[in-house]
Formats: sequence, structure tokens, C-alpha cells
Amino acid sequence: MQLKLTQLASHLQRPLAPVYVLHGDEPLLQIEAAQAIRDAATKAGFAERELLVADSGFDWQALAAVNQSMSLFGSRRILDLRIPTGKPGVEGAGVLEAVGTSPSPDNVLLVSCPKLERGALSSNWFAALEGSGVAIAIPPLERDDLPTWIAERLSRNGQRATNEVLQYLADLTEGNLLAAQQEIDKLALLLPAGELTQEAIESVVANVARYDNGGLSEALLGADRVRVCRILAGLQAEGESVQLVLWQVADDTHALLAVAQASREGQRTDTALRNARVWGKRQAPMERALRRVDGRALSLLLPELARLDRISKGIGKGEVWDEVREYALRFIDTLTPRRA
Repeated sequence: MQLKLTQLASHLQRPLAPVYVLHGDEPLLQIEAAQAIRDAATKAGFAERELLVADSGFDWQALAAVNQSMSLFGSRRILDLRIPTGKPGVEGAGVLEAVGTSPSPDNVLLVSCPKLERGALSSNWFAALEGSGVAIAIPPLERDDLPTWIAERLSRNGQRATNEVLQYLADLTEGNLLAAQQEIDKLALLLPAGELTQEAIESVVANVARYDNGGLSEALLGADRVRVCRILAGLQAEGESVQLVLWQVADDTHALLAVAQASREGQRTDTALRNARVWGKRQAPMERALRRVDGRALSLLLPELARLDRISKGIGKGEVWDEVREYALRFIDTLTPRRA
């Protein structure tokens, strides 16, 4: 059975499943979900916990044995299995399939993995675990949802903030929920309950945002000038390779031009996006940009990409990060609302 993360709390009010599989790339939410399951299992009488980490050299037969054996003290157990790579290998896949097919009534098996690829999700071992229990995918929190998430966490501490202050907090902790939760906990310790001002927060909170090319692409296609400049500055400060950043900017440019051209020729948008290798979280921002882009103006920027590539390799004049930022702002200028 598949559940959404938001359904977990109500599910845990009922009798527990014998197997839980958590997979995703949002560490804080996965840690919290795993703890909620362990707490519910402990409350239900699963008094012991055995931690198993399936790293290199892990003995998968140990999992098979502990799943079949009774506890030394006859109590029920939580088998907390971590698969850091999300790839159990041939032997591990066989053991997981067997365990999932015949789970022990004396155990709750909790399996934690990073984001699983399509092959793993369609595997026999995953199907066996999901068929006997519950699988929960935990995707990263969308940037637009971060202020609401922060507001909900603040409310647990009796604190609140205006939308403007919530956006400020989201900017400071973008892409880093673990750090965001740490800062929220710090605010609860150092500031009183009630409404929080930006000035008070500035005196307490550090800038712990984590930037990446995915966020840059989202901001660029969303024509968010302030966020683009902030992400570029963050990437530069973190020592990110300017070639990788330039690759992302160039890829967005070429993909948007290709999709726009295909759409003008009558091709379906979903087909054009797929042909341009645009999918996942990047698809929605690309579709919105497509409705706004001035294709001719954007095509005139192509020679600039070649010039930036030369500068990034030490050929030509100019400070490459400044030039990339200038190009990004010119890209945004092409995303003007279509005239009726």
C-alpha cells in the first residue's frame, strides 16, 4: 500500500503494518517519519529495536535470520534497516523479497532508502515489501510551499509571522530543511511566543540556505530576478563550478527555444517537453515560461552563451560570474507577458 506522508499520522492511529518503506531525498522529513513509526511501534509493544545498515559487506542473511528468530527476551522488535544506496544488490533483493512475502508477526520492519529510481520501484523486492506493508515516497519540499511549512512549525511553538517575514525565513534556509528546523528551534528558545518581527529574527537566525542548479533553473524560468541573483551569489560563495552553472543556464535556454519552436509548429506541449528532455520538477516552470517567452529575443542571446563559455575557460575578457548574472537577467527580460 502506498501512503502520502501527510496520511502517516492518521495511519499510525490504527494497528501497525508489518513493513514500512520510506524513500526520498528530504532527510528531515524522512527522519521525522521514521521516528513517528518507531514511536508508534514502541507504544504498540515492540519493545526492542535492532539497527541494520546495509553498507558494503553487509550480511543480508543476518536480516533473514533475525526476521525469522524470536528475540532473546521473547519481546517483539523493530528492525530498522537503512539502505544508504537504495540498491540492495542481487542477494539483498532476494532476502527483501522473501522477508516482504513472509513478514514476521513479531517484528515491524522499517526500511529507509534515498530516492528510488524507476527500476527499484518496479522490482520484485519493492513490490513484496509494499504488498505486505506501507510505502511512503518523501519528495523534497517545493520552494513555494516552504513559507507555509515554516509557519506550521512556528505555530507548534506558539509563534507566528507575517507572510513577508515567512518569505524572509524561506530565503535564508532555502533547500535545507534540517537547517530550517534548527533555526525554528532556536527561535523558540530565544524569542517569546507571539508574532515575530524580522528585526528580532535577524538577530538570531543565520543564513543557512543551500543552493543548487535545480533552484537556479526554477528561479530563472520563473523570472524571479532577486532569487536568481541570490542563488548565483550563493553558488559562487560555495565554490560551485561556474561551468556547471553555465551549463544549466545554457540548457534552459536551448530547451525553452526548442519547446517554443515545436509548439509553433503544432506539436503537443507534452511531446515537445519530452523531446527537449524536460521532465520532473522542471516541467511546470518550463511550461509557464513557454507562455511568456519572446522566442526571437531569446534566440538573439545564443551568441552570448558561446562568449560566456570562452570566458569560463579563461579565453576572453570579463569576470565570468558577473557575466553569467548579466546573461540571466537578460534571459528574464525575454519572459514578457504575451500581448492579447
